[in-house]
Amino acid sequence: MPTTVLMEELDAFTYREMIGRGAPVIVPVGATEQHGPHLPLQTDVLLAKAMSTRLAEAVDGVVAAPVVYGYKSQQRSGGGNHLAGTTSLDATTIIAIARTLTLEFARHGARQVVFLNGHFENYQFLYEGVELATTELKQRGEDVSAILLSYWDFVDDETIEEIYRGAFPGWDVEHGGVLETSLMLHLHPELVRLERVMDLPAAQLPRYDRLPVRPELTPISGCLSSAAAASESAGRLLLDRTSAALAAAIGAELRTASDLIPAHATPRFTTP
Repeated sequence: MPTTVLMEELDAFTYREMIGRGAPVIVPVGATEQHGPHLPLQTDVLLAKAMSTRLAEAVDGVVAAPVVYGYKSQQRSGGGNHLAGTTSLDATTIIAIARTLTLEFARHGARQVVFLNGHFENYQFLYEGVELATTELKQRGEDVSAILLSYWDFVDDETIEEIYRGAFPGWDVEHGGVLETSLMLHLHPELVRLERVMDLPAAQLPRYDRLPVRPELTPISGCLSSAAAASESAGRLLLDRTSAALAAAIGAELRTASDLIPAHATPRFTTP
């Protein structure tokens, strides 16, 4: 049995064996984006990879090497693409990456691909790319299915209440805030500089976008809410409950899809 679920750490023969046994491929998608003075630029990548690893361990999957660049940060969800450090791709590139990766994993013989998103702005462009790929594969007569998700959609109300105690600012301003900082304190404490958190009020942004953006609307921290209440214990709770919810929902969906794949749909590449 392999000692890792990370594709980047597997040799090619072991990877092929796992695909041959029907392992789904889970693709973490993040961004290189500022998260204030206290979190690293690849926070979205690290969190998506951690959630993907937990999911892969639960469903006997393989975690692909992560996509480390994402779509342009929006002011109302990520502080804005004008902030140095944030390094973004345009929509057509994200679509092309999602389409190409889906086709590549299908070429390897994977029958199920999961895109696990860790950067809000990515989602619709990932959807477009994956839909293009699965449509193309269906027209070729290949039985490949895909699942797309953002991990925060699996954080339940009970967990939110336990962590925020009635002070949840809302998902629209949870950028560089308590959730991401707590998860990072649990997973990568060596990368968090909690003493640099700027305890500012949550951003007050209009319910519309105006271009060019007005940089003065983004808090000087680059974060949209304060991370002052973040803790390692909250991060552990978030990871445990969110990964359990992911495993239950996505595991069931993968099993359902697997039952629908014809027996003749065998991988193209196997270990000699």
